[in-house]
Amino acid sequence: MNSFNINRRRFIQGATASLAMSTLSANGMDEFRADEPLRVALIGTGWYGKSDLFRLIQVAPVEVIALCDVDKNQLDAAARLVSTRQKSGKTPKLYSDYKKLLSENKLDIVLIGSPDHWHALMAIQAVKSGAHVYVQKPISVDVLEGEAMVAAARKYNKVVQVGTQRKSTPHLIEAKKNIIDKGLLGKISHVEMCCYIHMRANGNPPVSAVPDYLDYEMWTGPAPLRPYDGIPHLRWWRTFNEYGNGIVGDMCIHMFDTVRWMLQLGWPTKISSQGGIYVQKEGKSNISDTQSAVFEYPELNCVWQHRTWGGANNPEYPWSFTLYGDKGTLWASTMKYDFTPQEKDGQKIHKDVIYEREKYPEDLTEASIELNAAPATRLHMLDFLSAIKNGTRPVADIEQGHISTASCLLANISMQTGRPIVYDPVKRQIVGDAEANGLLARPYRSPWVHPDYKNV
Repeated sequence: MNSFNINRRRFIQGATASLAMSTLSANGMDEFRADEPLRVALIGTGWYGKSDLFRLIQVAPVEVIALCDVDKNQLDAAARLVSTRQKSGKTPKLYSDYKKLLSENKLDIVLIGSPDHWHALMAIQAVKSGAHVYVQKPISVDVLEGEAMVAAARKYNKVVQVGTQRKSTPHLIEAKKNIIDKGLLGKISHVEMCCYIHMRANGNPPVSAVPDYLDYEMWTGPAPLRPYDGIPHLRWWRTFNEYGNGIVGDMCIHMFDTVRWMLQLGWPTKISSQGGIYVQKEGKSNISDTQSAVFEYPELNCVWQHRTWGGANNPEYPWSFTLYGDKGTLWASTMKYDFTPQEKDGQKIHKDVIYEREKYPEDLTEASIELNAAPATRLHMLDFLSAIKNGTRPVADIEQGHISTASCLLANISMQTGRPIVYDPVKRQIVGDAEANGLLARPYRSPWVHPDYKNV
């Protein structure tokens, strides 16, 4: 592994490390420095995989050694983009098989931007190969995949950072430090989280021939093999439970993970959920269009609600969380936060998202970039690199990503069984429910084998 050196030219004395990093990002912070470029590979070269890679390139000296994708057109296009973005100008080696990529290259870092049903196998194989891993959320499609990912990270002593970058979002870090940690909310005994964005892809495209540039068998991997009905990239695959866990697995994990971090919460004591397809029945999609979930803690309930139809209860915060305390209320999202004190003459506080358009003008020409998320992802990468350098746990360590992911998956199990779920993370079992326990691991399609946390 390379020797790392971080130069923080404008370190702010007295701030917490994460808050200092966020403030420095907004005001000009040196890039992460290493004696030699870090050898990096990306598996899954779609929209967010490339976005993560480009944020890493912006903050650290890297050489992108290899790219992997089962869509040859997408892979070739990514290779051309990477050659223009990395300093060396070199075109990475291209692979359609991630295992071959990992066996043929010695890598410092592997980024995983594949669909959810591939995360566990790819991440475990990557840490076994000797690389540190940055894996997108949710980390897994079933609970025991997540247990195996945590076990592998610990066994092979590798840093695994999860792409829950809300923990590295400057205005949310500020809200935690200046509002929650200072006690402005008082006792917090209720949290509401929601997503009312109409993001559930639906429709009835016909079954068709698989194009010659896509290895659909490999794309499907351990998941059930659905009849091919169009390119699955972006929103289409997310509309099927075969590959993910619906809006709860996609969007709730972000908000719930942020709430847990802000309030220092571990595993919920009980999880319950209700929902289904109530309105949008006309298409092929089999994920819920309406769902609520309750994550219970002592004297605190964290309540989730999503609808992919109708309007938001607060149009200013369509994807957000709200913390209710006896002294005030905090609304927060990826775009801003608003604090309202309970006392009528108290001071309200508002903060907007931080952009870095001037410092990173290339952001403005990058296709499909989330400009509001780019600063957070850059800080998330810096935290990841710092953890590698110092041998510490990153802010979005795999164990925390597992708790947040698994809790959301357990909510779906509760909805499926119609019963509350109590998960024992020590025994890795749902308490007193044999049927629900049978849903902790999904069947894998042959020849793929489900990872075992006892033997990774």
